[in-house]
Amino acid sequence: MMAHVKLEFTLIAFLLVGLPSLALAQASTGLTVTSSAFAAGAPIPVGYTCKSPNVETPPLNWQGVPKDAATLVLIVKDPDAPHGPFIHWVVYNLPASLGGLDANLPASEKLADGGLQGVNSIGRIGYKGPCPPPGDAPHHYHFDLTALDATLNLKPGATAAQVEEAMRGHVKTTGELVGTFAR
Repeated sequence: MMAHVKLEFTLIAFLLVGLPSLALAQASTGLTVTSSAFAAGAPIPVGYTCKSPNVETPPLNWQGVPKDAATLVLIVKDPDAPHGPFIHWVVYNLPASLGGLDANLPASEKLADGGLQGVNSIGRIGYKGPCPPPGDAPHHYHFDLTALDATLNLKPGATAAQVEEAMRGHVKTTGELVGTFAR
């Protein structure tokens, strides 16, 4: 009986200690996403937020796109928003050969490089800069990039939910850059 209890305790301890490292291994990503405007975990500069009179899209760069990827998807969301995740930007069907996005992209359905833009949480095409309620703790803005093995059969103006649904079964790898902002 004592050996049985010791074995159960050892198994439980292994699972408790082993699972986080297993979860981290499964969450590892192949894409590295960076910005020349802000570092990972750092505040997003005012020029890319609602505090700027002329909000610009931040410049983004990435590496590690698989050679056999067809397209890329970028979804920017704030999971700290008071009424649930707020979608700031949806871009899909970006060519897999693209190594990043320039700053100050237009709020148009089609980008010059061939990518399409969807609607953000306020129902508009293009980027909506961070704008958390005044006095809130800093919000976290997740710039999630996904490499796909297919081109999504979606027209311009799709929602993040529509893009995420269309991505199912086509994800090759992912990467993320997180910036913060408070007002």
